[in-house]
Amino acid sequence: MDNNAAAIKALELYKINAKLCDPHPSKKGTSSAYLENNSKGAHNNSCTDRKMNKKEMQGPRDDFKDVTFLTEDKIYEILELCREKEDYSPLIRVIGRVFSSAEALVQSFRKAKQHTKEELKSLQGKDEDKDEDEKEKAACSAAAMEEDSGASSSSSSRIGDNTQGDNNLQKLGPDEVSVDIEAVRRVYDRLLSNEKIETAFLNALVYLSPNVECDLTYHNVYSRDPNYLNLFIIVMENGNLHSPEYLEMALPLFCKAMSKLPLAAQAKLVRLWSKYRADQIRRMMETFQQLITYKVISNEFNSRNLVNDDDAVVAASKCLKMVYYANVVGGDVDTDHNEEEDEEPIPESSELTLQELLGEERRNKKGPRVDPLETELGVKTIDCRKPLIPFEEFINEPLNDVLEMDKDYTFFKVETENKFSFMTCPFILNAVTKNLGLYYDNRIRMYSERRITVLYSLVQGQQLNPYLRLKVRRDHIIDDALVRLEMIAMENPADLKKQLYVEFEGEQGVDEGGVSKEFFQLVVEEIFNPDIGMFTYDESTKLFWFNPSSFETEGQFTLIGIVLGLAIYNNCILDVHFPMVVYRKLMGKKGTFRDLADSHPVLYQSLRDLLEYEGSVEDDMMITFQISHTDLFGNPMMHDLKENGDKIPITNENRKNLDFQALEETTEYDGGYTRDSLIIREFWEIVHSFTDEQKRLFLQFTTGTDRAPVGGLGKLKMIIAKNGPDTERLPTSHTCFNVLLLPEYSSKEKLKERLLKAITYAKGFGML
Repeated sequence: MDNNAAAIKALELYKINAKLCDPHPSKKGTSSAYLENNSKGAHNNSCTDRKMNKKEMQGPRDDFKDVTFLTEDKIYEILELCREKEDYSPLIRVIGRVFSSAEALVQSFRKAKQHTKEELKSLQGKDEDKDEDEKEKAACSAAAMEEDSGASSSSSSRIGDNTQGDNNLQKLGPDEVSVDIEAVRRVYDRLLSNEKIETAFLNALVYLSPNVECDLTYHNVYSRDPNYLNLFIIVMENGNLHSPEYLEMALPLFCKAMSKLPLAAQAKLVRLWSKYRADQIRRMMETFQQLITYKVISNEFNSRNLVNDDDAVVAASKCLKMVYYANVVGGDVDTDHNEEEDEEPIPESSELTLQELLGEERRNKKGPRVDPLETELGVKTIDCRKPLIPFEEFINEPLNDVLEMDKDYTFFKVETENKFSFMTCPFILNAVTKNLGLYYDNRIRMYSERRITVLYSLVQGQQLNPYLRLKVRRDHIIDDALVRLEMIAMENPADLKKQLYVEFEGEQGVDEGGVSKEFFQLVVEEIFNPDIGMFTYDESTKLFWFNPSSFETEGQFTLIGIVLGLAIYNNCILDVHFPMVVYRKLMGKKGTFRDLADSHPVLYQSLRDLLEYEGSVEDDMMITFQISHTDLFGNPMMHDLKENGDKIPITNENRKNLDFQALEETTEYDGGYTRDSLIIREFWEIVHSFTDEQKRLFLQFTTGTDRAPVGGLGKLKMIIAKNGPDTERLPTSHTCFNVLLLPEYSSKEKLKERLLKAITYAKGFGML
């Protein structure tokens, strides 16, 4: 049979649901036959299991051949019998059989289903005159239809019973799983101390993994039964996965299977793991890091034998990505305070047309590529202020040492399915490797601009100028550089993408990179000189900040940004240190009160002390809503934080105005209201004028608690929704969702009166 005939035959077999992968000879009919077994007589199997369990209660058995799935109690029962006879072979056989079968493992360690009163009445209402077998059979049927945790309900197939499968899907929430994780952990704690039993887990994983990979690759098993995710949860709770015995075969095979999980399953696993403790996240991270390191040091990777082609390293990196995002989601995440995105379409230009002619059409016109898992989760790495464990722990130095970055960058840009790029897992790369990737990217852009320039000169007869040339005087370096760059930015900003060549007037020399580096160093030294007055320097933090008293215009600061961008683009490292808020701003995040801790730590601590002060702020501190700072010449300057702020003393009641200002900034609107609606503007004026006690009542009314969450009121996601036209009804709230239902009252006075009455007499009324 030739290749084409074999391919046709494979397609025909696939259409009739034939098995495309043969299981291990000793495990035929237990693993990749997951769909077929579950679709045949699932209810009967469930009843058989229940009868078997009842019979076993009458007298212990030694073979346990009828055990098709495991529970914590069943494990302990078998373990106790083995201890009495000092023979653990029955337990070893059971573990080997269940943990090597996807079907059996998915059904194991299910959470106990709590029946509702209606379900109990239904079960009790059966005819009491039926004999014991009839009663048992009826109970089995009812339980099989209702219990999400029963043996049969884990069936991934439900091919012949789609309705029941849909019901099971509805009972599991988006972040819920049916496996009892705590029970699994207790079982592992009891069993892994026995070397022979641990070997059973190891061998079972070797048999299990290829069949799981087959199920996920060819049978679309997760979409038919989300409970299939249980087996990955169970296996990952094994605390010995990082041990040498697993690294050779078992763990690489399991990682390959796990990397085949569909995106929705990966996201669900991430959300589940994000609720784990930091030490549990670290254990999983170290498991995959250990495998990557082991494979790297045990092989000789080079330009002819790329680490990108090692299936185990690639699969482990993909699995590590799930742990990385769990670390992000489980940390201190701030998904708010985002800059408004520019939705304006990119204008058509001759440059774009030329790129298309050259086969260089841009793939990502709206910025860098976004990881699909990040999109599925709705969280970006930049949103995480503090992960569960430091990001640095995800860097694998041995991998960075053998990575051929030029090849890896090519794979990243080409985006072929059969070539993996570690740039899709940037968390694993160190700063040196990332900088090398940036260097290749910038160089390719420079070559592209050079080709476009040549094409322009041929088509339009323009003078050939493939480089960005700057001619400056040493004693006027800032003036010459900024004037020239301003002209380029106005006339032809595309020239900024060309390779830079710098020439100092009156000096000979060809810029092979050294002259440009000297140019940038001289420019930076002068720009960030405190005597110039554009930036200030904090000796305690060793960071620069923008001088609020600078005489320079916004345009000049823009030119400084162009200079810094050119330096990075031309691979020049600058000794400039800004607080993290600057880089967060560049990534589209707004600055918040918390960013002061990094940029102005003394000011941040002073404001925190003010907010937390328990005495009388007005009497003890005697401060107003006015601040002072010095100008370039050291003269004091006063600035009011609010209108007539110098006449408004800060008190215990109004000191939290800044907090409620943060709440106003993060509040969303629905039902026809917007931030600019008249009633919304009046609403916030009223709220800001409330006393401290009234603000507490307002929080209690809208959120169910009078305490601000960790991170301040800006962390609240409050929604104000329109609740009809003018009326005598009071405002109401859904405290579970922080939603305030506000009618559109006819006047500000009525709004205040209705709102005060609602928050004052809200206990038991108005809160839903």
